[in-house]
Amino acid sequence: MNESFYIIVGDSFLDGLQPTLMVSEGRTPFEHLLFSTERDAQIEIADRMMTKLEEFINGDRDFDDALALDEFVLEVVKRADGKFSPKDHEMPRGFSGW
Repeated sequence: MNESFYIIVGDSFLDGLQPTLMVSEGRTPFEHLLFSTERDAQIEIADRMMTKLEEFINGDRDFDDALALDEFVLEVVKRADGKFSPKDHEMPRGFSGW
């Protein structure tokens, strides 16, 4: 049975749709940051946007960059092989999961 999660993704010019947040604890390899609810992932994006706005106010980032929203939340399923695939989002031919 496939488990459903939410991840934050961005559209890369070269690689297409890609997860943008990874986590690692200690010496473990990096893994995708998964959220159990869509709202939790949305809150993470909002928190990142607030940080960018604070950087603009402090003079460390330009205004357009601070307002740019280049990430969104995507529901994914964890397959039996351990990879993740978008639940209801069409991916390019040959996509094998993350």
